Amino acid sequence: MHKTLIALAILSSAAHADEGMWMPQQLPQVAKQLKAAGLKLDPASLTKLTEFPAGAIVSLGGCSASFVSPLGLVATNHHCVYGSVAHNSTPERNLLANGFLAHNLGEELPAAPGSRIFVTKAVTNVSNRIITADVAKLSGKQRGDAIEKNLKAIQAECEKDAGHRCTVSSFYGGLEYYLIKQLEIRDVRLVHAPPEGVGKFGGDTDNWMWPRHTGDYGFYRAYVSKDGKAADFSKDNVPYVPQHFLKLAKEGVKEGDFIMALGYPGRTNRHRLPSEVAFTFDWNYPAFVKASAESLAIIADTTKDNKDTALKYASQVAGINNYYKNRQGMLDSYAGSDMLARKTAEHEALKTWINANPARKAEYAADIEAVERLIAQRDAEVKRDFDLERSKPRLLNTARMLYRLANENTKPDAERKSGYQVRDVPRIKSSVAALVRNYDEKVDKALVLNFLSKYAAQPAAARNAAFDAAIGIKDGMGKAELQAALDQLYAGSKLGDAAERNSWIERKPDDFKASNDSFIKAAVALYGPDLKSEAEEEELGGKLQQAYASYMKAKIAYMQSKGQAVYPDANSTLRVTFGQIAGRTPGSDGTNWKAFTTVEGVAAKATGQGEFNAPAAQLKAIKAKEYGKYADPKLKSVPVAYLATLDITGGNSGSAALNAKGEWIGLAFDGTLDSIISDWDFNKAMTRDIQVDLRYILWNMKHVDHADNLLKEMNAE
Repeated sequence: MHKTLIALAILSSAAHADEGMWMPQQLPQVAKQLKAAGLKLDPASLTKLTEFPAGAIVSLGGCSASFVSPLGLVATNHHCVYGSVAHNSTPERNLLANGFLAHNLGEELPAAPGSRIFVTKAVTNVSNRIITADVAKLSGKQRGDAIEKNLKAIQAECEKDAGHRCTVSSFYGGLEYYLIKQLEIRDVRLVHAPPEGVGKFGGDTDNWMWPRHTGDYGFYRAYVSKDGKAADFSKDNVPYVPQHFLKLAKEGVKEGDFIMALGYPGRTNRHRLPSEVAFTFDWNYPAFVKASAESLAIIADTTKDNKDTALKYASQVAGINNYYKNRQGMLDSYAGSDMLARKTAEHEALKTWINANPARKAEYAADIEAVERLIAQRDAEVKRDFDLERSKPRLLNTARMLYRLANENTKPDAERKSGYQVRDVPRIKSSVAALVRNYDEKVDKALVLNFLSKYAAQPAAARNAAFDAAIGIKDGMGKAELQAALDQLYAGSKLGDAAERNSWIERKPDDFKASNDSFIKAAVALYGPDLKSEAEEEELGGKLQQAYASYMKAKIAYMQSKGQAVYPDANSTLRVTFGQIAGRTPGSDGTNWKAFTTVEGVAAKATGQGEFNAPAAQLKAIKAKEYGKYADPKLKSVPVAYLATLDITGGNSGSAALNAKGEWIGLAFDGTLDSIISDWDFNKAMTRDIQVDLRYILWNMKHVDHADNLLKEMNAE
């Protein structure tokens, strides 16, 4: 029934064509809008995941990317390859500062541990296999356990096709479930990243801002075994040959042109209840912003005299800064807005609509009441545990993960907890291996002490007794005493050594119980209480799934009755968004925002240091107007970035921007600060996203970095 409601609602979406992160299979139902916007392809072709152009689009498991050559070359954002550049950097060979270019396959470097390229092969509705008639009768933890059991069985069946990663994702608040089958390419190599002075030009100062002059691009390559199968890193592996790859646009873009982006947006929250909006913006985001500012200051202070440690934390700092500015931007947009009032009015109207009809009231009213109560309980627990979660040393969390793995390994694979099955072991090994280049004891201890001091200052009744006992927290401990307790905890562990950490991956539970390592002992002590807390969370989660799905079913029916569009919130699955290249009048700074920036803006901003340290070779080329064929005839310069009306969010970073013919025209990499609140509240007039122009990418590669081998490979010469 609900699929029919969704289809009807989508048909009514003409007035809001630019809004929506559409599932590919929904696109035929907005075909008229796509054509009216300027698409020259058959909209139905966009639904075919193994054909062009969707067949060229991939996920990096947090960013989006695309195949751009027949030899598995993958284009994405600089900030998406940043961790791999940092992983391969040393003070003596600082690839972050200087950039990296492999002139041939032999020079390419292994990406950071755990790097993956996921190629979506199939999306299948499995709702009736997840919420069976028997599951529908259950509630609480029993319901959650039954859902997980069905989910794991479906994934395991799918993953009999070796080399694939299969995931069942929830849509519409648990109303529907889809099986996503992806080829999991495990041998990923760094091919090219421009210097920070290009790829991160403007740094955190320009992040989320317009005008923008950041060359946010980088390249990976996918490798497989000689027989074309997914495989771990090996010198004998060969480049993956994709079925489809993007072709470079033959003409540059201009304002008013059709644009679409295909990618994997992370999370949006447009269907959230008013209470969730209030909790997020009145408490959660302010607390997050404050904690992020403290973490950034601590990392800066503890790494200022050690270049190697600073490199280790460079990727983490970039990530914290990104979300710090993002959340603060949302708070600024929320302040003084009528968003909560509108959401509240909409929710009250929904309840009025439900209660106006006896059948609707019988079907939905109790669940609407339940979901509001359950959300309040969940939010209270998030608030309670905020400082606690930041007070746990990373090596303690590693020990807890490894001990959980040891215990789960004693069970048949189908009975193991999701996240600890055989399919998850490579990810766990990679996270342990990555600590070599992203962890430092001094920095970690300083971060932990900051939040532990806040946590320990709470009354005992508000604290976690098991955690206190495991690491030696007592009432009335001051900062000096907490520091001493942490010093003792860290000194009593050998997990700071990479070989020691790796050795625990294959250990048995009894080995953990017999250990005197302080972090291992703490992990063992916390295991029972952790399981108890997990069970309580699952009881709440099962009740929430049931009530939230019913709420969404009611909301879809209500919106359909008003002729409004319904698309699912983003959930890291493949989506398509479309719109136009467009400036904005006025911008948030009161001036008219032009649709394009040019390289002259790079030269004007360049200071020769810090965030605006453009490479000398680039500035020389700009001064000489050495633009070659990449100059725009109207701008009389090389365009750097452009604005569009695309509906994107985090996870869309690296999404290929395509023109009306499906040709590659750039990479989406950011939104503007005053429009990122669209994650919660889409505003068509305000929303703009930012793309790095393909012409700027190619110009840099040709005239600055001399990446002629890659240009030839992409048929750009």
